[in-house]
Amino acid sequence: MDEYENLRYCSEMRVTCIVRRLAILFGLVVILFGIFCYSLQQAESQHSKHLAHGQSGQPIFATNCSGCHGLDGTGSQRAPNIVSNPQVEKLSPEELHRIISHGIPAAGMPAFQQLGTPAISSLVTYLRTLQGNNRSTPLMGNPKRGEEVFFGSGQCANCHMVAGKGGFIGPDLTSYAQNHTAEKIKNAITDTAQRDSGRKVATVVTNEGEYRGLVLNEDNFSLQLQTLDGSFHFFSKSDLKAINREENSIMPSDYASRLGDSKLNDVVSYLVSVSKNSPAVERHPEEGE
Repeated sequence: MDEYENLRYCSEMRVTCIVRRLAILFGLVVILFGIFCYSLQQAESQHSKHLAHGQSGQPIFATNCSGCHGLDGTGSQRAPNIVSNPQVEKLSPEELHRIISHGIPAAGMPAFQQLGTPAISSLVTYLRTLQGNNRSTPLMGNPKRGEEVFFGSGQCANCHMVAGKGGFIGPDLTSYAQNHTAEKIKNAITDTAQRDSGRKVATVVTNEGEYRGLVLNEDNFSLQLQTLDGSFHFFSKSDLKAINREENSIMPSDYASRLGDSKLNDVVSYLVSVSKNSPAVERHPEEGE
């Protein structure tokens, strides 16, 4: 009987010892888990503070926004200028936050609510920084003289329209500066490589003669052309002798020498001044310079 009691006592002591060790181990696990959770919370807090800082908006913008709006926010064929566009500049931070968060489905802008409030606030701060940089760049020309050049010696109005005046071959430039900075406008005028890819230029050869102009529509069987006088022509390809296509846009490439730096600055200033007083106009990818 004594031996049995001793064995029982030893067994109970072993179980008690094991339970105590498990309790200690469990306690250590709980403590370590608490330390881990606290560290994670602190790291997330620091990350949120970092996102809230204006400079952190730059990588967020580059990752999520620049693909459409451009690295500098001045727009591309996919999305408008959000730096110098008066319609965007007048928006409050709350309105910008709401637009970024919920998007503009009708305009093709997706919602970015998944970025979270700190990141969106950071984007708004960074956008304001870009807008401030843009406003600090003064215009070099005289808008009044630029208007005279546009409709006069520059012959820009032969193709382009501004405020209801001008030609139809090129795109309407009334709101052009809302999606382009002054520097980009000047580069587009003087450098063919800096121009947006617009409609292709072609010369169509028929039995009656040649027609040179912009290709508006084309399929395997037909081609629609707008000649320089604004007329529209529809051709069946089976009736054509040849279609000679041009790589460059229909816009002349010698404006740098034709106008000179002073008149170019005047024209750019004119376009910028007109756009500031014009309603926002949606710009389509097929529109060139």
